[in-house]
Amino acid sequence: MRQIATMVDIAATPARVWEVLTDLPRYPDWNPFIREASGEIAPGARLRLRMFPVHGRTATLRPRIRTAVPQRELTWTERLVLPGLFDGLHRFVLTDLDGGGTRVVQDEKFTGLLVPAFARTVARATEDFDALNRALRKRCERVRV
Repeated sequence: MRQIATMVDIAATPARVWEVLTDLPRYPDWNPFIREASGEIAPGARLRLRMFPVHGRTATLRPRIRTAVPQRELTWTERLVLPGLFDGLHRFVLTDLDGGGTRVVQDEKFTGLLVPAFARTVARATEDFDALNRALRKRCERVRV
């Protein structure tokens, strides 16, 4: 197993962060990592995510939503071909900072036989998570007109 995690504090309410995070059609407007996204944000639903990692090839994933608790948590799972080869559990956890903003923790847990073979790719994903976090903060904090 391998896990990576990143965090960002955003000067916006959890409601605003959730609104931006779950507005998949607008991802091309702000998200440098997941530039194309579609699907329904509901447990059991499948998403279509087009990833553009800084180091690596563009990839299209079809993860399944596992958890969608508004203003609190969004998780999805993805696997490579068969369960147990290379599985990922991706999470966004939103914590209200007592009315002073939102802390977003983005992490992914990788399990399966091929995790050692993808160790370099997994390690590099932290840079992509950080870029997404910075862009999410900028998008949430901008003044809406």
